[in-house]
Amino acid sequence: MKRLFQSAFPIAALSLAACGNPPSGEAPKDAVYPSHPITIVVTFPPGGGTDLLARRIGASLQEQLGQPVVVENRPGASGNIGARAVAESPPDGYTLLMVNSSFAINPGVYSNLGFSPGKDFTAVINVAFVPSVFVVPAASDLHGLGDALAAARAGKPLPFASCGNGTPQHLAGEMLARAAGAPLQHVPYKGCGPALTDVAAGQVGMGVVTASSAAPLIAAGKLRALAVTSPARSPLMPAVPTVAEQGVPGYALDQWHGLLAPAATPPAVVAKLNAEVAKIVRRPDVQASLREQGFTPASSTPGGFQDMIAADMGRYGALTASIGLRAD
Repeated sequence: MKRLFQSAFPIAALSLAACGNPPSGEAPKDAVYPSHPITIVVTFPPGGGTDLLARRIGASLQEQLGQPVVVENRPGASGNIGARAVAESPPDGYTLLMVNSSFAINPGVYSNLGFSPGKDFTAVINVAFVPSVFVVPAASDLHGLGDALAAARAGKPLPFASCGNGTPQHLAGEMLARAAGAPLQHVPYKGCGPALTDVAAGQVGMGVVTASSAAPLIAAGKLRALAVTSPARSPLMPAVPTVAEQGVPGYALDQWHGLLAPAATPPAVVAKLNAEVAKIVRRPDVQASLREQGFTPASSTPGGFQDMIAADMGRYGALTASIGLRAD
């Protein structure tokens, strides 16, 4: 991926130390990071939860680092297009990837990603968790998850829109269909934003999207929430019961979000980014803002986030294999 900006005037931020020739792929050791704009690539279109989170974190990161932070949307293939572009970017800390749990799901869904999730990236920080929510148009006759499942069992498979093939929302629908014994028909979109638009317009009978992206339309009376996918009710919509509460015991699927950098990004740069973003996430105003949008703020070490991704790749890989989920 071509870098979008050339070097700007350096600011005093992080010295990467002395002189000498750096190892291949590293920034010069006398460089100051960051010395020019940073791009955060979001693998879904504007309007979805991942995009909203990236823009909130990016705006605060820009204030703290004194350099522009640009959010660039590169949607498609459940995040694989944007991820591939970042994997091919210079490992210098100027091109980052905001991902969600789809990143750990995709290896079990796509036979050819065009990159290696385990080898081509280094984890920076996990910043938040968010549940998904099953929604229907406000005018729908379905007033609870039980109504939706009964309708699916009684007639044709009930279509459900998701944020894309192989996304956590896709898995949430597939898991529900199998756990409840109700035929559901997947309708993939290129992001939660477009899925929300069509569900609100009545083009699709039901959708499963991130709670953060659905909340404004629910509050505006354009959508009705049936159930959240998390193990416990969401603070954002405490009146909405979980899937497990509505006759599907043991059902739970939450979604994480976080930042990655290309592999071989200098450890000092990764540590700098981790510390700055963790500082942002711990700010009371940011915590309040994220909770209002349905996120549960989090911060982790790079190693802790790397371990969580690896564990989820194994867990989701087993799940997608068991249900025969393939997107290519």
